[in-house]
Amino acid sequence: MLSRLNASILPRAAWLAAACLFVTLGASAAEPPSEATPDKPAKAKAHPVTVTQEMIGAGIVSSGVTLPAPPPATGTRANPVPSWGKPLPWPIVIADRRNNRLLEVTPDKRIVWEFPSPLLKIYRGNDDVNFAPDGKTMVINEEDNFDLHMIEYETRHLIWSYGTPDTRGSGPGFLNFPDDARLLPDGRLVVADIRNCRILFIDPKTSKTLNQWGKPGTCKHAPPATFGFPNDINYYDNGDFLVTEIPDAWISRLGPDGHVVWSIRGPHLHYPSDARAASDGNIIVADFVKPGGVVIFNPTTGKVVWEYRVAEGEKALDHPSLAVELPTGDILLNDDHRERVLVIDRQTKEIIWQYGTTDTRGHAPGLLWYPDSVDIDFYHDWKGALAGK
Repeated sequence: MLSRLNASILPRAAWLAAACLFVTLGASAAEPPSEATPDKPAKAKAHPVTVTQEMIGAGIVSSGVTLPAPPPATGTRANPVPSWGKPLPWPIVIADRRNNRLLEVTPDKRIVWEFPSPLLKIYRGNDDVNFAPDGKTMVINEEDNFDLHMIEYETRHLIWSYGTPDTRGSGPGFLNFPDDARLLPDGRLVVADIRNCRILFIDPKTSKTLNQWGKPGTCKHAPPATFGFPNDINYYDNGDFLVTEIPDAWISRLGPDGHVVWSIRGPHLHYPSDARAASDGNIIVADFVKPGGVVIFNPTTGKVVWEYRVAEGEKALDHPSLAVELPTGDILLNDDHRERVLVIDRQTKEIIWQYGTTDTRGHAPGLLWYPDSVDIDFYHDWKGALAGK
């Protein structure tokens, strides 16, 4: 299902044809939403899904901002482009789920990059966004559209897709609530396929499955043979993986071959979402509930070393689904149901940066609708590119 689709130049008729091609290829190749309750695992047979108004969201929308030319990718996570300093060191790309778009904003809250849906049949409900290791490509998963995409950053081309829109299944070319897909340094793509209770490793060049951990229909914690609704898989520099499972808040570190390095139930968590490794080896994870929280704990002892949770008011979180430690030590997170992305000061626990207007939906500059993920743009020197502008 390797395809190159240009969102900016193809006429609508061509997009309709592309949509038909997408579905045909998906069929022949043949979290609980990070935002819902566990569903029954899918059987191998494909099942069409009814598209609701909630899934469509705002439709195809854009901020309307004239976008500057993007700078080339010159940084990496290990050697990032120049920092903007505190409170937010680099621009961030937001998966603005119910606006069906990706949006990049700078620390001074300028919109510099945007990818609106080219066609809702193909691209709808972008759930997570992750830069490839070289910063030139972005990987997107769409839970309730049951597919994955890659977008070329410089041109804003949709260049690759996998899965069959509006159809859930577990056979080749099908997914069931895929979450947190990302490209690995060796070129493989890995995705947590939540309701199929499996981790898939895919070759993007051929769209073939290279390996599978877990088994559709068997949803219990016994990695790597089986998983209980995994909603994220991340990786360490040494090749290990960090897997988050929803029931009982299991968080596990697995070796490249799948062997368990450690596995622990995350403390103080009701619905763990997208665990990450902090710089000191501790684990940071969002608690996707209301009031939501962020917990940092030691995976050896299980001891909580830092926690943020406020019962009500402006500082309270409502279903945050991703928390990331910034190099400053502060915490970047998306507060899904309050329509905002935040930076929380690690020491004072104050909100020191926010994009989005609290509890207000929209797609004009300064507004979001269900921001479901963020990734940091270590790669493009927007600070230099915008200097003096």
